[in-house]
Amino acid sequence: MSTRTRSGTARTTLGFALITAAALTLTACAGGEPATAPAGAAGVAKGALPTEDVVSAVRKNEAAAKLLPAEVRQRGSFTLAASVGTPPSSAYLADGRTVVGVDADFAAAVAKALGLEVRREVVGFEAILPALGSGKYDVGTGNFGVTEERRKAIDFVTYVNDGQGFASRADSSLKAVTDLTQLCGLKVAVNAGTTFERTLEENKGRCAEAGRPPYEVNVYSETGAIWMSLQQGRSDVVMNTINGVRYAVTQQKNVKFLNEYRRLDVGFAFRKGTPLAPAFQAAVNGLKTDGTYDRILRKWGVTGSGIAKSEISPPEIPAPTK
Repeated sequence: MSTRTRSGTARTTLGFALITAAALTLTACAGGEPATAPAGAAGVAKGALPTEDVVSAVRKNEAAAKLLPAEVRQRGSFTLAASVGTPPSSAYLADGRTVVGVDADFAAAVAKALGLEVRREVVGFEAILPALGSGKYDVGTGNFGVTEERRKAIDFVTYVNDGQGFASRADSSLKAVTDLTQLCGLKVAVNAGTTFERTLEENKGRCAEAGRPPYEVNVYSETGAIWMSLQQGRSDVVMNTINGVRYAVTQQKNVKFLNEYRRLDVGFAFRKGTPLAPAFQAAVNGLKTDGTYDRILRKWGVTGSGIAKSEISPPEIPAPTK
């Protein structure tokens, strides 16, 4: 069986941002510079997050706004639970308060298109989906991949395609992880409550079937902690979002990107049966038509994550068979 370990104590929102940044910039102290620019972000030097305004010019999409429930139109806003800490999806600027990233730009652009205000609250990744189900928030963001298990309780409106990728220290003999039995005998660091944790736990019997020692699953609540565990030799491999892994290895020494393992559609998350989904879907598709969609992807260096059109809770993209 695989071994599960869980990291440390709770921290404040600012502390979380600084520790994440510390891991990405290889500072071992409790502070550190904020997370730096994603690879491919045009016109931005390494060491700075892009601040190009790609949202303020978005005009109201009247057709999409008409799809909103009357109560939301009258309220003029929606509540957003946002998980922050895995750039380029989400990060803090140097002030430790301003949230930026792919998720933030899409949420702001959709809000503009719908004529609504975003009322954002930063929430731990593991807490968001249950909170949506209870009605505490209208929408959640956190690079939530669309899976069959999640679709039972959550509705999604897709806006990008990301997925699962691997990284290791540069001196690792691994070149790519195309079969999970390649991880046998190794320690793999993942975030708690993610598709990465689920994938590894569901497939942990493969090593025994192959007559090999099991892999260990080291589960951390903070993204920065998974990279620190890799650098310090407490983990051999990191499994995280494709865009997150590609980004992180450009900011660290002695770390290499191994490969994409599988792709997943990523979307805004809602409680099951939400009346908001059609309006959000129309707004995202409108952003594709007016060019805002592509501007957001170019800003964050993730043009490979574009989708042809937004969908409401599409089927999960099949996992690899190995």
